[in-house]
Amino acid sequence: MSTTIAVLIVYLGILAALAVWSRRETHTLSGYYLAGKKLPYWVVAFSTNATGESGWLLLGLSGMGYAVGVQAYWVVVGEILGIAASWWIVSRRLKKFGDETDSITVPDILAAKFEDRWNLIRGVAVVIILVMVTAYVTAQMVASGKAFSSFLGMEYSTGVIVGSIFIIGYTFVGGYKAVSYTDVVQGVLMLLGLIAVPVAAIIAAGGWGEVHSNLTLQDPALVDMLAVSDSGKPVLIAIVSFIAIGLPFLGVPQLLIRYMSARDDMEIRKARVVSLTVMLFFTAGAVTAGVAGRALFPGLDDAETIFPVLSNNLFPEIIAGMLLVVVLSAIMSTVDSLLLLASSSVVRDTYQRIIGTNKSEESLATYGKLVTVVIGIVAVVLGIQEPRVIFDFVLASWSGLGSAFGPAVVGILYYKRITWAGVLAGMSGGFLASVIWLTSFKSDYHDLYEAIPGFIVGFALTYGVSWLTSKKAA
Repeated sequence: MSTTIAVLIVYLGILAALAVWSRRETHTLSGYYLAGKKLPYWVVAFSTNATGESGWLLLGLSGMGYAVGVQAYWVVVGEILGIAASWWIVSRRLKKFGDETDSITVPDILAAKFEDRWNLIRGVAVVIILVMVTAYVTAQMVASGKAFSSFLGMEYSTGVIVGSIFIIGYTFVGGYKAVSYTDVVQGVLMLLGLIAVPVAAIIAAGGWGEVHSNLTLQDPALVDMLAVSDSGKPVLIAIVSFIAIGLPFLGVPQLLIRYMSARDDMEIRKARVVSLTVMLFFTAGAVTAGVAGRALFPGLDDAETIFPVLSNNLFPEIIAGMLLVVVLSAIMSTVDSLLLLASSSVVRDTYQRIIGTNKSEESLATYGKLVTVVIGIVAVVLGIQEPRVIFDFVLASWSGLGSAFGPAVVGILYYKRITWAGVLAGMSGGFLASVIWLTSFKSDYHDLYEAIPGFIVGFALTYGVSWLTSKKAA
């Protein structure tokens, strides 16, 4: 145990050093929230992946592999398709448009083409971001508590608090530059862990053939990617829902700002190749760890603890300590970005743009740091409550953000007749459709993933209302 703690202390020391090193970029809004738009491709690539794949990757997705078996590989397909679409359809145009309009946030992008009457686009975007990000960060705090509890035997609530202190601390000190470079460290650690753990699990089980045989004896559906679930859910709906998990990559703001922070277009081109390759290892590794873990440790009370269980049982203490760091890396790399996203919505979009303050850039950057702390504390208070299912909780926030901003951003970048009303309708309708489907209809329609109706409604309203209002204006 002392070795594990020593490894953790070294890791946290590295993060603290990166935060201090990054301080000089935090005296302006562009510096604090986008590192001055000067990041190289390898930082952008790893930061994008590490941010997109949070604690749900190592705990939630591996837990899904444990629970449903090889069907979880459909999520891998969806994630690869989703991030590829985001890089090839959105990234370069968004970077160019963001530079042309001096945008710092996604609401800046959405409002840049219009007068934004009564600041409605910006105001609605801020509300959506704050609600969804609070839920998202809370889920990551839950993951932090589970990680410390599983690896160190720490009380769940203590784990939430300890994890949050370090995440909020280095985000407060170093801003986006610290977040991005720590994402590189965290992303590399995640990559190594998601190669080592599934390989070790397969070897311990006696090879993939033994894993397959063992799972077949437990339940033949665990090794059938086309199996119908016990609840009778049609297999097509299940597969489509798993693949659709990649849809929100087109619109979640915490990823879109990664594209805006790149040095130039050439860095974007190189970053997307690195990102796609790493993402394949991330997602396939997490699912494989869960599937092989089911063969080794059947009957776990909480499927989302399979990654820590494998780490503690298959590796010596010093390696187990490093794998605890891997789990925390996945959590931290998302929470820090979400905290900055929420903070930018309050300071840049609300205080500077909607209210119209004349405060200096340095003063606003300071306010941004304070808001980061406040939002983090709110998430800690919520996270200390009874643990939730990380996978489901993250997916709800992921789909809400993606449905709100994906169709609107694609419309801004590609549809020449896009209008203020179209953006507002698409953003609001996509978000509401996702939330209403999740809360009122999902269980009656075989758990069809809420991002599907969210994106359908979002695109229909963005393009439909734009078409109608542009004709009326003509």
